[in-house]
Amino acid sequence: MIEDILKREGLLSIFEKIREKKRISPQEALEIFNCPDPLAVGILAHYVREQLHAKRTTYVLNQHINYTNLCVNRCRFCAFNRKKGEEGAFELTVEQVEERLKHNSHLREVHIVGGCHPSHDLNYYIRLIERVRALLPHATIKCFTAVEIDHIARMSSLPVKDVLVSLREAGMDMLAGGGAEIFDQDIRKKICPEKISGERWLEIMEMAHEIGIKSNCTMLFGHIEGPIHRIHHLERLRRLQDKTGGFVCFIPLPFIPKYSPLKNISSPSALDILKTIAISRLMLDNIPHIKSYWIMLGINLAQTALFFGANDLDGTVVEEKIGHMAGANSPQVLSRRELITMIERCGFEPVERNGVFEPIQ
Repeated sequence: MIEDILKREGLLSIFEKIREKKRISPQEALEIFNCPDPLAVGILAHYVREQLHAKRTTYVLNQHINYTNLCVNRCRFCAFNRKKGEEGAFELTVEQVEERLKHNSHLREVHIVGGCHPSHDLNYYIRLIERVRALLPHATIKCFTAVEIDHIARMSSLPVKDVLVSLREAGMDMLAGGGAEIFDQDIRKKICPEKISGERWLEIMEMAHEIGIKSNCTMLFGHIEGPIHRIHHLERLRRLQDKTGGFVCFIPLPFIPKYSPLKNISSPSALDILKTIAISRLMLDNIPHIKSYWIMLGINLAQTALFFGANDLDGTVVEEKIGHMAGANSPQVLSRRELITMIERCGFEPVERNGVFEPIQ
């Protein structure tokens, strides 16, 4: 039955290659993108997902902290950033961050990201991490994107490597994966001309991996790019992972246009999102985990994505601003029981993890 479907769609030879654990090429990934049958695409990705993770689907008790939306960049897709004094602008002190976390000693992960603040230097970020580490000594502290790291280094007149070492010594465990957007230079000039280049993003991640700091990685899709740009983005992530092995999880992020400056662009369809997640699983054969980020996908599509290659649902989150300020209509928080129920209703096995994807015994 499965082979009949794949043969009908011209994907049987690619399936044989996948079964032999051979890497698919960008051209083959494009063939899969162009397949009109989402069931055939899902079959390929789900096969790989089951080979890697069987029925296991992970989740984490985590909390997001968006410490500011003041940002020197003005990305065309972003509904989050503000200038100082602008309506909706905010910035948290270290003490305010502590207040948000102090009653949540059960957390296994704290995810800290924000805008490129116009005046904070390294000292603010060190104090922030030290305070979170003292409060939650057993939690994984995952914070700052490569974009933020580059900005902190420039604000502090320090080499990026020195900034990474200082943050690690303060208690940072790993980097967040945001800011990658789409690596294509021409697309990037149109959607985020002030942001660091894709090459710089990859360079900073490589530096972090070389000194033992793991990270996630992302791709923002469904705006003005096309399938070929997505595939080239995935190929570059795969190439760096071959070199460093430092990426823990890939997070595909569908563009939400509702409150974005690019709001005249339609959201990517559910089928486009599921195909992109599936092809991410197939292309990124060296990155162990693919996240179905319920904040951006919504609950139902996040569950469906578990059949298209994803094996992680993120976590409790508690308070998230970036996606919701763009127009995400998902909840702000899910309980452990809700996450477990979401997974079990899809026929998968819930596994609690920490921030670096180690199972909680």
